[in-house]
Amino acid sequence: MSPDLRIPAELLPRDGRFGSGPSKLPVSHLDALAATGTALMGTSHRQQPVRSLVGQVKAQLTELFSPPDGYEVVFGVGGSTAFWDVATYGLVAERSQHLVYGEFTGKFATAATAAPWLADPSLVRGQPGTLAQPRAESGVDAYAWAHNETSTGVMAPVRRVDGADHGALVLVDATSGAGGLPVDLAQADCYYFAPQKGFASDGGLWVALMSPAAIERAQRIGASGRYVPAFFDLPTAIENSRKDQTYNTPAVATLFLMGEQLRWMLELGGLEATVARTRASSDTLYGWAERCAWARPFVSDPAARSLVVGTLDLDETIDYEEILAVLRANGILDCDPYRKLGRNQLRIAMFPAVDPDDIAALTRCLDWVVDRL
Repeated sequence: MSPDLRIPAELLPRDGRFGSGPSKLPVSHLDALAATGTALMGTSHRQQPVRSLVGQVKAQLTELFSPPDGYEVVFGVGGSTAFWDVATYGLVAERSQHLVYGEFTGKFATAATAAPWLADPSLVRGQPGTLAQPRAESGVDAYAWAHNETSTGVMAPVRRVDGADHGALVLVDATSGAGGLPVDLAQADCYYFAPQKGFASDGGLWVALMSPAAIERAQRIGASGRYVPAFFDLPTAIENSRKDQTYNTPAVATLFLMGEQLRWMLELGGLEATVARTRASSDTLYGWAERCAWARPFVSDPAARSLVVGTLDLDETIDYEEILAVLRANGILDCDPYRKLGRNQLRIAMFPAVDPDDIAALTRCLDWVVDRL
């Protein structure tokens, strides 16, 4: 290891945080949170200050994503991991299909497989670094995949499944994709995410943009007699969200920080502008990797390379841990590969909060470090 190597200051990014989650959080948002004082933090989430914040975030998300008429923004406590269970209890009627092409797409499939009240799901698998495609199947009432597979840096399109049974839902995990990837919400019934990635906030919440069909499905299952623990009760979450509140005590600071990031995104120009920003970052990263002698994009299909999480395979003569040690010693953080993938790899977040100029600076730092190792 050579962590004592000092990268020249003129090469360093202005902000060295490139983690895939939790992600870079602008310091100005933390300053704004501190300035709220006791008017917001430490007060009841049933009272107007917090309910106004929930209503504000709902309005901001609606403006950012421009969903079709009838779609609703629904909040719950627990993050995307909790929402997989919410969906197995409250959105899958009998049988789901899951595209599995990485760790997180696999986790939702595992939850559905373990649910004894559901039939075994249909699984369509792709090798890590590749994209699986949905296929219509009779009897499948919910199709599920991730807009962005955070573990591998694979980006998937959001679209209806041709030939699917009438009324089948499309459930898209957008945890690392929302806010940084283009999307037409008319192509999905439930586009759900947590705020600690593209929305530069903290964890502890799930957010779902739900179509009228998804809301009707949730209410129908809720009235069917199926046992659902209170924590995963989707009709209750819908009812509370309509009142600008959450059923359980929310992470108020998380909501506030998300609201600050949404304000910045909308002032920047909305989803079109944030996607232009992630596209600029990813063009820089992948273009550099394709020219590099010792690194290459892990995802071979350019169309499937994520705009928000870039994965780079390294030559076998290069030790990613040694690179990471030098980077961290110089204030460049969290470029680690996904641990369970087990590859000699770097993984670099390019969420909207990450400055594209900092991605360019990172590539220069990588060249400098490897030249000296």
